[in-house]
Amino acid sequence: MPVKVNIHEAKTHFSKLLARVGNGEEIIIAKAGKPIARLIPAMDRPARRVAGSAKGKVIVAPDFDSPLPESILEAFEK
Repeated sequence: MPVKVNIHEAKTHFSKLLARVGNGEEIIIAKAGKPIARLIPAMDRPARRVAGSAKGKVIVAPDFDSPLPESILEAFEK
């Protein structure tokens, strides 16, 4: 459960709050009890995807866009 602090407390104890966030905690900063910001741990960005990396791993049937059989269509319409 995130910890909620007011703006004054956040300014006064900012370094301590950042240390807690660094340990995985989430801190909600509120103004007059209303949440206005969230301090969360920074995440490393995922590696960039490489175009064509799935080449040869995906097979699309020649009839992939053919109409569905009646029995399957009926199941969708129920």
